[in-house]
Amino acid sequence: MLAFPELKAVTLKAKLFRGFADPSRLGILEALSKSPLTVGQIMQATGLSQPNTSNHLSCLYECGLVRREQQGRFVSYSLSDERVKLLLDFADDILAGAAERIYECTRYKVDQA
Repeated sequence: MLAFPELKAVTLKAKLFRGFADPSRLGILEALSKSPLTVGQIMQATGLSQPNTSNHLSCLYECGLVRREQQGRFVSYSLSDERVKLLLDFADDILAGAAERIYECTRYKVDQA
């Protein structure tokens, strides 16, 4: 059994990964890993509707994974920390060796994006 500080750290880490677990949020993070984008550009990159995009961006902003900057009439979004991109890159590296087994895993269900 984990002691309280370790349990709290694990719980917080699980909460962080929830930001990455949703296919829509992950798609937004992937798009932003290439360059800062406006809501319209994120919609084009991900195929998400405007309300869905805005909802997920609010979640990612409130959790500190993205930042926003007003640029005239538009708001530009970017990753809040370059390590978010590194984490996405590490996930790609892991998938390079384990994609087939992860795809076939029946323990975790993922909605098709």
